[in-house]
Amino acid sequence: MSIHTKTALSAGLLSCPSCHMLSKCPETSSKGKLACARCGSALHRRKPNSLARSWALVISAFIFYIPANLLPIMKTTTLGHTQEDTIMSGVIYMIVSGSWPLALIIFIASVFVPLAKLFILTYLLISVQRKSQWRPYDRTRLYRLTEAVGRWSMVDIYVVTILVALVNLGNLATIEAGMGAVFFGAVVVITIIAAMTFDPRLIWDNMEFDDE
Repeated sequence: MSIHTKTALSAGLLSCPSCHMLSKCPETSSKGKLACARCGSALHRRKPNSLARSWALVISAFIFYIPANLLPIMKTTTLGHTQEDTIMSGVIYMIVSGSWPLALIIFIASVFVPLAKLFILTYLLISVQRKSQWRPYDRTRLYRLTEAVGRWSMVDIYVVTILVALVNLGNLATIEAGMGAVFFGAVVVITIIAAMTFDPRLIWDNMEFDDE
């Protein structure tokens, strides 16, 4: 069953990214920048270079994801004994010690969610470039899901930050953040920006071919 759509752009309207006011798009091309009549924000038919910027951010996040999981995220020193833990070794330690609910939360927030978000963004980018018309409603929901859950990946960083601040007993016990935390924080921030850079309206632009 075909889906008949008509976008605001095809109707000659531009949406303000700040106040969401609809403005009439000029019929002739103008070298000057278009601005919202209400708030003065710059108007664009679609987010500038959305696909290129999103691809660059997603690829960068995939690269940073490797050291984020291989390098230690936390360094614990107790009575002269030093132990370094990656995200997965921390999850395994919690499972062995019986704290499986906390291990599940850390695994979902720090391993599953970032990776799932990267694969979803990759799928959306490929589908738009291939001008796919397959289930645009579901693809839009996937995009909204990546926006909603992306920030929860910072749970692991919050835990490390709190432990570093609380556990500082000199020679008895200290906890320090490892390089893995830096890369993991970069992955979370980059994926959030990638989701903001991707323009979901591109999904529906491809559906206009179905109107005829």
